[in-house]
Amino acid sequence: MGAENFPVALRVLPRRPRAALGAVYRYARFVDDVGDRADCAPPDRLALLDIVDREVRALPDGVSRLHPVACLAPIVREHGIANDLLLDLVEANKLDQRKRSYATFDELLDYCRLSAAPVGRIVLHVAGAVTEANVADSDTVCAALQVLEHCQDVGEDARAGRVYLPDEELRAASVGTSDLTAATTSAALRAVVAVQVARAEDMLQRGSALVKRLHGWSRVAVAGYVAGGLATASALRGAGYEVLAAPVRPSRARTALHAIRVWAP
Repeated sequence: MGAENFPVALRVLPRRPRAALGAVYRYARFVDDVGDRADCAPPDRLALLDIVDREVRALPDGVSRLHPVACLAPIVREHGIANDLLLDLVEANKLDQRKRSYATFDELLDYCRLSAAPVGRIVLHVAGAVTEANVADSDTVCAALQVLEHCQDVGEDARAGRVYLPDEELRAASVGTSDLTAATTSAALRAVVAVQVARAEDMLQRGSALVKRLHGWSRVAVAGYVAGGLATASALRGAGYEVLAAPVRPSRARTALHAIRVWAP
């Protein structure tokens, strides 16, 4: 349930959770924007992220001055959201400044625990649905969504100097840096992307059980997140894993079909 999926989900939520999750979305986007500032070198971005980190740590005392952070104070108090979840999103962006590739898929999943899992956990807090089983399934779904996003953005990430496909698998397939920024996707790179998509699809199967344990707006929202992931995987497969020539995005009809399947008993 990554932040990229929030805008669509927010439209169908009741007012109170929409306001709460809207503030969380704006915070997550703010942190990402700080971490991706084109006018700053990585050391400068780290310095700015350190400021955000300090502001988040000041949140429980009510002395945060940054608007996207300060707006979270009543939401954190009302829903018992741990400060660590907000700090993890900052740490993920710090990691992006220091680390440019991931050796293995397991190492990439460690990154997803910082960059994606916190958002899903915050959704569960706002829904009052934090249980051990729900958190475990949410973490897996969020990681899958993050992996699929990386598959969609291979070229964009590579041009920014970041590679989120497992390095050992790229090397084994003889995929070099030039392949990641080419005009079209080589057969070898397609094969690596296909493996990640298959993994993500397997991980998304945990979403069905999670949806069935939820109720009300949270069930609708999470079903939409899971369906969006499954539709993205289908779109990538339908495109033959050609991720460089043109953006690969699922259609609304495909997403709706997956949502029905996820929702169905």
